[in-house]
Amino acid sequence: MSDKRRLPALFAVFAVLMVVAGCSLPRGAAIQSEVLNEQESQAPSFQVVRVTRDVTPALSGWPTTGWHGHYHWFERDRGPDSNAIQVGDVLKIVVWESQENSLLSARGSNMVTMPDQEVASSGQIFLPYVGDVQVRGQSADAARQRIQASFEDISPSAQVQLSVVSGRNNSIDLVSGVASPGRYPLDSRNTKILSAIAKGGGVSSNLRNPLLRLQRGTTTYETRFAGLLADARRNVRLRGGDQISVVEDQRSFNVLGAAGNQTIMYFEKETMTAMEALSAMGGLQASRANPKGVLILREYKAKDLKPGLAGPDMRQVVFTIDLTTADGLFAARQFHIHPQDTVLATESPINAARTIIGLFGTVIGVTGTANNL
Repeated sequence: MSDKRRLPALFAVFAVLMVVAGCSLPRGAAIQSEVLNEQESQAPSFQVVRVTRDVTPALSGWPTTGWHGHYHWFERDRGPDSNAIQVGDVLKIVVWESQENSLLSARGSNMVTMPDQEVASSGQIFLPYVGDVQVRGQSADAARQRIQASFEDISPSAQVQLSVVSGRNNSIDLVSGVASPGRYPLDSRNTKILSAIAKGGGVSSNLRNPLLRLQRGTTTYETRFAGLLADARRNVRLRGGDQISVVEDQRSFNVLGAAGNQTIMYFEKETMTAMEALSAMGGLQASRANPKGVLILREYKAKDLKPGLAGPDMRQVVFTIDLTTADGLFAARQFHIHPQDTVLATESPINAARTIIGLFGTVIGVTGTANNL
């Protein structure tokens, strides 16, 4: 096409652009300038923070939103491989003796099975002709020897057999999230949490991002199950009365705009950086997204406000990341996403122009000319 014939077509394109410049075209996401337009007003209702490598150290000290900030767990220790008798355990006692006319056994018998003895709150059991015997805190073998010694005055030849049925204080409860929930006795004072979960049939396969929750007395401990498998120090020793639940980690953030997926994303790790979040959500749509305009919207509590970089100036903060620079890319690897954040991938302004040309180019026959331009 000659230059003279091309000029009318160009004028037509520019005319169309001018006509629709004030129109609102349908888009899948907002443009960055639209979202941040209010910051230029005299009284903006939100704060805008540009995320760079220089400010990420200070931002890491800002209050954590959406949860308490970290999982509370404890490192393992080691206990004796034997078990210790506790209140509520039931002792099964059989006494063997060789002498005749025994006070314990019936005529013609050389053994007697005592009634089951539950360890009282005092830590004692009652034995006929002997009285109270303290057994709490002892191993089964030590308790057997003490009981046998207590019978020496009435039957010097007595020999004692002892077995222990664990009670509430020597058992743990697998409450939920395993194949076979229930109460399980501790094999020893060195029983680890992974061993207990294995006894319960393992973690249910239908749980997304399993979170291990252990209740001990009035304290609750939590850790992600993947972290427990990866770090042997988290495979802690259990105590009688511990209650264990495996639940789903419910922490999440929203993904909107020109992203690979617009959905609710759940945390795949205990903490996630902006770069990891972008990867998890499928990145940015190459044909629509503005890599200079990745926004993270976050809301703080009033008590979190602090002047300067010590904390947010306003409750509502928009963090902006420019992925077209090395500084922005490295900052995205250091800046952490919080639960309940909204990650917005804004749309490129160029995409709006392409949409206009696509709508009107075929009508006026200038699509080819526009593409050449």
